[in-house]
Amino acid sequence: MPQRKNEFYPGGYYHIYNRGANREIIFFSQQNYEYCIRLMRKFLKRYDLKLIVYCLMPNHYHYIIRQESENGISEYIRDIFNPYVQLINKQQQRKGTLFEGRFKHIHIDREEHLLHLCRYIHLNPVKAGLVDLPEQWLYSNYSEWIGERTDSMTDTTFIIRNFGSPGKYREFVEGYWVEKTVHKMVARYLFDE
Repeated sequence: MPQRKNEFYPGGYYHIYNRGANREIIFFSQQNYEYCIRLMRKFLKRYDLKLIVYCLMPNHYHYIIRQESENGISEYIRDIFNPYVQLINKQQQRKGTLFEGRFKHIHIDREEHLLHLCRYIHLNPVKAGLVDLPEQWLYSNYSEWIGERTDSMTDTTFIIRNFGSPGKYREFVEGYWVEKTVHKMVARYLFDE
């Protein structure tokens, strides 16, 4: 497979994501999620990256990563998912690709977009109906963001710099979700102008 042109720059924030081929499942068990998280932790130390947000969903994943040096993101994702796919193929007695091609990425160039994207990713399991509250989803770092769990992978200085405290981020997420839920409940009573 040809090398991806280096599209990642020092100091840049990137939304990294991919989903299962044909939108199929990529995490089949709790052990699969845990193995992926172990790989994430193991290889993060190898590269000069800051992991801001992650959320592993049954058929896709999201990361927001800040690249601190000239390279690292492509190698990091490769080092996580090459062994992960090998394990899944063996475990599920399957062959071929697990993902819908190479991972996708978007450079996040505006601070306000970055903060809203963090919230969107953390609310993914709630939106999908997997849990009622984002902190109930064990396979994201939302619990680290709100101070309910510690994990050496999450860049906590990002949270403090942008929200002041874990409690403020929780308010940011909950306020949006409550507003969205209330709007949905009363939408049929609203007059479209």
